[in-house]
This record gives sequence, C-alpha cells and structure tokens, in this order.
Amino acid sequence: MMEHWRSLIILSLFGPLLKMWGSMAVPDSRPNVLLIMADDLGIGDLGCFGNVTLRTPNIDRLCKEGVKLTQHISAEAMCSPSRAAFLTGRYPVRTGMVSRNVIRARSVFNSLGVNGGLPRNETTFAATLKQHGYSTALIGKWHQGLNCKYRSDHCHHPSHYGFDYFYGVPHTLASSCLPDPTRETELAIASKLWFCMELIIIAVITLTVGKLTHLVSVPWLFIICIILFGFLVAFSWFYSFQNSIFWNCILMRQHEITEQPMKAERAGLIMMKEAVSFIERNKDRPFLLFYSLLHVHVPLPTTNKFIGSSKHSFYGDFVEEMDFLVGKVLDAIDENGLRNNTIVYFASDHGGHLEVFRGRVHVGGYNGIYKGGKAMAGWEGGIRVPGIVRWPGMLSAGKVIGEPTSLMDVYPTLASVVGATLPQDRVIDGRDLMPLLKGEVQKSEHEFLYHYCGPFLHAVRWQPRNSDAVWKVHYVTPVFQPKGAIGCFDILFCPCVGENVTHHDPPLLFELSSDPSESKPLSPDNEPFYDVVIKTVEKAVKKHQKTLTPVPEQLTLYNEDHVWLRPCCGVFPFCLCDKEVGNFTM
Repeated sequence: MMEHWRSLIILSLFGPLLKMWGSMAVPDSRPNVLLIMADDLGIGDLGCFGNVTLRTPNIDRLCKEGVKLTQHISAEAMCSPSRAAFLTGRYPVRTGMVSRNVIRARSVFNSLGVNGGLPRNETTFAATLKQHGYSTALIGKWHQGLNCKYRSDHCHHPSHYGFDYFYGVPHTLASSCLPDPTRETELAIASKLWFCMELIIIAVITLTVGKLTHLVSVPWLFIICIILFGFLVAFSWFYSFQNSIFWNCILMRQHEITEQPMKAERAGLIMMKEAVSFIERNKDRPFLLFYSLLHVHVPLPTTNKFIGSSKHSFYGDFVEEMDFLVGKVLDAIDENGLRNNTIVYFASDHGGHLEVFRGRVHVGGYNGIYKGGKAMAGWEGGIRVPGIVRWPGMLSAGKVIGEPTSLMDVYPTLASVVGATLPQDRVIDGRDLMPLLKGEVQKSEHEFLYHYCGPFLHAVRWQPRNSDAVWKVHYVTPVFQPKGAIGCFDILFCPCVGENVTHHDPPLLFELSSDPSESKPLSPDNEPFYDVVIKTVEKAVKKHQKTLTPVPEQLTLYNEDHVWLRPCCGVFPFCLCDKEVGNFTM
C-alpha cells in the first residue's frame, strides 16, 4: 500500500514535467524535396549554362548554391516518355510509354480523349516517399494520361501514382491553348448557345407534357422538329470546337475541373501560388513537391509584365518569366525556414524544340553547342539538359560534375535519402546520385546509357570505368531537312523510323569529351579504338536487350482521340467553367 502511495506522489510531482518533455517537438531529419522541371527548355537557355543574353538570376543563384550537372541526360527527347522515365527511374520502353507507329504521336496525343497513359503497376518516387511519411504534391503539367473508359474515371490521374495533391494541367500546353482575338466572342456565343439549349429543352418538355395531357394542341411533327433543331445546335457547336482549347486546355484541382478552357496567360502564376501555398501548409512535416512548369513550351502564353522584357522575342520573354516563377517558389522555401533541410532539383524534360516558329521568329529553345533538339533521341541537343541539385550543408556549393547522369537517377537517389527500398520486381535503370554529388565517388555508375526514339534504339553512350573518354555510337539518325540543317524543319517532329531516318552501318562514332557538338565522326582510319568501342557497345546492347520485357505500348495502342473520354465541367458538349477566384496579377 505504501508503495502505491509513493508512486502516486512521484507521478504528481514529475508527471507534468515528463508530459512537457515528451510533447517537445523533435526536429524531423528527413529532408523536404522540391523537384522543378521545365518543359522544352534548352541547356543553352540559362545563364549558368553559358547564356549571356537571357536573364535567369534565380536559377543561376540556385546553380551557384548547388551542384551543376553538365552531362545530365533525358531518357527520351519527347515529353511523355521522358517524364515517365523521370517518375519511375526506368527507360520508357520498359513502361510502354513509347510508340512505334510513324503516324501517331510519340507523347500522349494532343488530346485528353485518349486512354493511354502510365501503367498503374508502375511505382513512382512519389509513391515511395508517401509510404515513408511524406506529403506529396504535383503542381503543373502531368501529361501521363487521364481517362480509360469514360470521361471521369481518371484512371491515370496523379492520385494513383503517389501524389496526395494535384493542381495543374492533366495534359500539356498546345498551340490551341493560346487564346486568339476571338476567344471572348466564342465564350459569349457558347453562353448564348447554352441558354438557347435550355430554352429548347424547356419548350420540348412543356409541349410534350401539354400534348400528352391534352392541354395544348401541337402536332408531334412540330415537337420533333424542335428536338432536331436542338441536336443540330449542339453538334454544330461540338464539331466546330472539338479540337480547340475547350477540350484539351483545362486546369484541375484534384479531380475537379476548375477552368475549361484554361486562361493560359495566368496559369503559370496560379500554379506558382499553389506551389507556395503547398509549401506553407506542409512546412512542419516532410514533403515532396514536384513543380512541373508549363514553361517554356509553345505557344508561350506570357503575362503582360514580361512581354518584351528579353532580347529574344517571345521565347526569351517566357524564359525570363519562368525564372521569376522559380524564384518565387525558392523564396517560399527560404521564408519558411526550410532552406537547409530541402533538396532542390532543377532540370528540363528534354532539349529545346528547333522546328517551332511564330511567323519567321523561332520560338523554341537554344541547345548551345549541342547538335539536334526535341524529338531527336540520339543527338545531344535533344537529350542533354541542365541539371542542378542544391542541399545546403550536405552538398558543396558551386561544384560542377561532368560525369554522365540521368533524369532516371532522381527516384533511386530520393529512395536512398529516405532509406527506402527500391522495387525488387523490376529493373530500375537510374542510379543513386548522392555518393557522386557528395564527392564520395568520382565516377558515375552509368557506364552505358541507351538513347531511344520510341521503342527503337538510336544511340548509346559509353564511358569506360578507367577513362575520361565518353564514346557515343549512333545506329540511327534523323534526316535533317533541308540538307545541311540541324533539324527536321519540313515537319514538326523528327521521326524515329521510315524513310526520314538513316541507318548507319557501320555506326557513327563520336568522342564527346573532345567533340561535344558531334561534328567529327571517327573511323578506323583516325581512331585506333574504333573497333574496340563498336564491339564493346554492341555487346552491352545485347546484354541490355535481354533485360527488356514485352509490355503493351501505350502510345501505339491507346493513343487515339475518343469523344467520350474528353473531360467536361458542364453538360457535354457545353464544357465551360471558371472556378478560379482572386487576383492573379504579379
């Protein structure tokens, strides 16, 4: 009994102290993760990667404070396959995010009416970090599909791939997303047409009920004519705008459409504010934010503040606006005291687009000294992208790494940082970058990197373990038009197969450390290691191909536009809404 009272006395004296001690917040050692991906940005567009005419002070500062990756490689030179590889750490040929069809698109087609997308059995870095207690969000461009069987099943929605929160564009920017001068008129007409349809529906219901109850004497033919007129109005509207901004250019918050059509000029600013809001909401817990920019994809819907701000017309203005948005998100990290415990990564999904023009003005990116660009899987200009990683206190500021690295490395690197195990039932092609970033090792784990165009292997790079040489073997290259150009200017995207590609036998060989612009093909006559390199790479290709498992090609089989899959925030086909509120000025 005495022992019982003694325990009560001790608890009464020290209980409050123990409770206070136990409730004290213990800092979470898990770092936050901010992944920033630009769209179609060329490696030569940033100041810290050599541009002297465009102003990108915020990204340049990030570069100065972090590690710069000068041989950072995209797994493909097109949006959807590249981003699939980034999310999963796997070549897109493994996930089926490829197309072998010459006619169909090599990304998720220019419509939200397709049922292809990233397979649901793929695991992303978001899913892995979510399992380890992270709050996860994707803000911006998705472009990995949306629906499968009907317009609101959202089978490929980011929520199925580990993202707790999604706000942004389920598709991508397209040329139709830039409003033309008649847009206000179109919206006004649409509203009036919907009002007319409502009147027609009410009239038909009223006349039908009146006819059946003998309250009115109207011929059935008259009622049928009104119904047919209503259908004519609906379908004339539908067919007039079925490929316009009304179907493909939309904003979503989670599963709800908030804008249809999207007001493209303000979309970037809204998404930046959403990113800042997410950081503020989650500053007290570890988070992963994938900030997937719409910039700098055409049609370059720039806000008034940045129009005319650069020395490079429409494209330069959009690049400088992108830098402004990135700066605001980085400021949010600093202002919330998260700087020293946040890994920030910046890259582009692939190289700049050479074939896009507005009138006679080129509105695509600049790929520096590197040959080729977007859609040219083998050439450096399409796959070498700016790469920056900042983690204060863990990574040396201002460090430059010239070793081969890949967008696919992000997943295994993050898994390593949080102590997660990578999926063991599939091949992960990315490698943990952290030892290289920290300087614990000096060589990349990527001895070979394979450069695909859809499912077709176009080129391979090889950096021997005991050498600083970087060999590049080209088996297939696009035919540039006109002859002597560096792009396929008679078509928007260079093809992967067919009469507009050249198969090289023997293969083309370049040594990138001495010839980064791939201007001097080597031969047995001028390169003593030619035969050794070609045979070594061929052997590696055969070994690599044995690891490939046949999977359904999403962009071959499921990349056709279907009316019933197109998202709609109203009564189809009158899909019009604007649920965004507030002042979206700079």
